[in-house]
Amino acid sequence: MTARFARLPSPPYYAVIFSSQRNGEDDPGYGQAAQRMVELAAQQPGFLGVESVRGDDGFGITVSYWADEAAIAAWKRQAEHAATRAYGREHWYDHFELRVAKVERAYGSKSRA
Repeated sequence: MTARFARLPSPPYYAVIFSSQRNGEDDPGYGQAAQRMVELAAQQPGFLGVESVRGDDGFGITVSYWADEAAIAAWKRQAEHAATRAYGREHWYDHFELRVAKVERAYGSKSRA
């Protein structure tokens, strides 16, 4: 997955923050599943974007952005996502944390270089 800044509307919107520690097992299906989840999320009503990074030590953070809590709930219930989530808990992660936050302000800066 390529780390990029999501192009987002003006707040308010919601962020689902998924922090995880991979278990160290080299599962070639992980990258494909992660990419599929991004593609599938992008098809869901209320999806705004995603940003994701993973370090060499297996620690990663993925933040998905959503228009409202109803869109987040619908994504959680989406069948393929639910199956992949269950598989990941069993096979890919030593530990994970999921947090949902309402974004009320957002600002940034980019280099002119």
